[in-house]
Amino acid sequence: MAHIEKWIWLPKDKYPLNQTTKYAAENDGDGNYTVAEFFREYRFECRVTEAKLRFSGDTSFRLYLNREIIATGPISVGGDFLFNEEPRSRHYATEMTVYPDSDELFFYACVTMMPVSINEYSRGRGGFMLEARLKLEDGTTRIITTDKNWQAKHNRAYVKDCCYDQSLDTDSCVCAEEVFNVWHCETAPIKPRIEEIVRPVGKQSFQIGPGETKQFEVEFDKIYAGYVTAEIQTGGGLKIELDCVETDVSGAHYDLRFSGDDVFRGLQLQSIGKYRVVAANSGNAAARIVPYITATSYPVYSCAVTRTSDEDLNLVMDVCRHTLKYCRQMIHLDSPKHSEPLACTGDYYIESLMTAMSFGDMVLAVFDIVRTAELLRMHDGRMFHTTYSLIWVMMLWDVYCITGNRKLLEDCMDALFLLLARFETYIGENGLIETPPDYMFVDWIYIDEISMHHPPKALGQTSLCAFYYGALKTAEKLYLEVGGTADAAVCAAKAAHLREAVNRLLYDEDKGLYFDGLNTPTPEKMLYRYMPQNVGKRYYMPHSNILCACYGICDEETGRRLIRKAVNDTEWGVCQPYFKHFLLQAVDRLDLNDELTLKVLEDWKAPVRECSKGLVEGFIMPEPTYSFDHSHAWGGTPLYSLPKALAGLDIIEPGYRKIALKPSLLGLKSAHVEILTPFGAIVIDMAEGEEIKIDVPAGIVCEK
Repeated sequence: MAHIEKWIWLPKDKYPLNQTTKYAAENDGDGNYTVAEFFREYRFECRVTEAKLRFSGDTSFRLYLNREIIATGPISVGGDFLFNEEPRSRHYATEMTVYPDSDELFFYACVTMMPVSINEYSRGRGGFMLEARLKLEDGTTRIITTDKNWQAKHNRAYVKDCCYDQSLDTDSCVCAEEVFNVWHCETAPIKPRIEEIVRPVGKQSFQIGPGETKQFEVEFDKIYAGYVTAEIQTGGGLKIELDCVETDVSGAHYDLRFSGDDVFRGLQLQSIGKYRVVAANSGNAAARIVPYITATSYPVYSCAVTRTSDEDLNLVMDVCRHTLKYCRQMIHLDSPKHSEPLACTGDYYIESLMTAMSFGDMVLAVFDIVRTAELLRMHDGRMFHTTYSLIWVMMLWDVYCITGNRKLLEDCMDALFLLLARFETYIGENGLIETPPDYMFVDWIYIDEISMHHPPKALGQTSLCAFYYGALKTAEKLYLEVGGTADAAVCAAKAAHLREAVNRLLYDEDKGLYFDGLNTPTPEKMLYRYMPQNVGKRYYMPHSNILCACYGICDEETGRRLIRKAVNDTEWGVCQPYFKHFLLQAVDRLDLNDELTLKVLEDWKAPVRECSKGLVEGFIMPEPTYSFDHSHAWGGTPLYSLPKALAGLDIIEPGYRKIALKPSLLGLKSAHVEILTPFGAIVIDMAEGEEIKIDVPAGIVCEK
């Protein structure tokens, strides 16, 4: 049955200046920030037992039914740090079924026009649409949609992002205007986010006397992704300056003014661990403020928890799991503080593996892969981060192995071809990657005051070659899985040539180490902000050596030597939590789990003891002016790597149809391991001196 997609907006004859906006969040001026409200009440002769809803909006919205919020949106189309001069090629609608059990339906939508976060995208104008297919208890059906009979209102109180003045909300309601459909939505495969109210620790209500200015802090037990919310009682003249922070570092600043009682809810997602508030009451009566968080996240249906005899390690796992939950929004986010787009594939690859071990539901990860494939199609295989675009190949393979979703592979093979074809153009006559647009991203550190976010060739070439080699070997497996034997052979041959070139040109026999890149000058025509001129110094950092061991550029004996050095030689160099994921992958691939896994995981204990409210972005500040956030799931690999190592898990056939288990305590006294699969949870219990207990769900063939 075809969908009915009628879009409405504020009538242009009354609001001619509130019709269009920019496509993506940028720092180049006003984007015509507008908040519109739409509502309509329906009455029926008998009760509505079921309503199948389909809806979307531009740029963002929250939707209520019978005064209860049911969804926020729209589902993000995803995006990159490049190519934001035009709308995304797709826009998405949400589908959901609700059961009103009422003879009245009252719909209300609050819609914001203008992207204010870099994961938000617009079609360049405001709009909202809803279709509801109803079942009534008398057996009849109805279809209702947004149309010109809906009421519309410009809510001027929302002056701009994080700025609210209740006294300005003076517009009256008018009839909405039906607008041309420029969206043509595809239906998203994911669910709407869920919400929960999080109250402060300690005092939860604050009274401000007439003529009084009061300063106070509101502390929460953890760091949550959500919306600044407060119940306000005032006779008028209440001004609130609210800083929304994670720990002690400054965050979003809210300027709020109230002329009467209200329930304020911010429109922008924030990362919240604390409020710092200055409230001034110029009215003649006492005012009361009840602040809290409306926390939001993608639904979690199951939760696997691994517990060990090491309580510090258990705390690390808990913090990683909590942070992951609130980075899972309508796309995976690097953190709700930064809210970066799908171009941050390295983050979302690790988060997808964490999700597999802890929550099990991979629908959001699959959709992230599909949306990233669309980015690759739109721009001929080009993404902002060269390494992250290659990591997408590994993410595709690993999520396929976890889910067994063959259609995912089939849908992404054309994007894979474009990506690999683009990287082929970067290969020089020497067989190495020589002409990429950048060498980013390696790690969030500085070496000799040079950023490894976008390093010169001498600090990034070997790492990029290693990621490309890993992508080629992974693509070989992907092509074989879909019957592309000829394409697989091409990938294998290219990988062999690249491996030979890396070992010939980037390995120092005397030192027994890979160095990080050649010192040849970068041509002037290639230089720009993210491609600095090359340097003359030769570097031997752990990152490139870890990657060469992780992806098999070196032989296994050399790989084990390099990984032991990376773990045990504390003077060699620093890896941040993100890059430790690849170190732990190498430890696992080279059968070093018993020897090294717990040593690597030690690095998480001190930061988590220092702040257990959320996962810190890094171990060491990359530069004095940078402040880490504490909501960054890219560093949460213990949530994946520890259960995998304890179980000795290897997925032999995609979808967990066949696995191998080699459980080990890794040096712990006891461990309870849970791993979610499409067939149910694998459960392993181990204790020193006791027989290992393994419970594998029916449907999984297990080699032990």
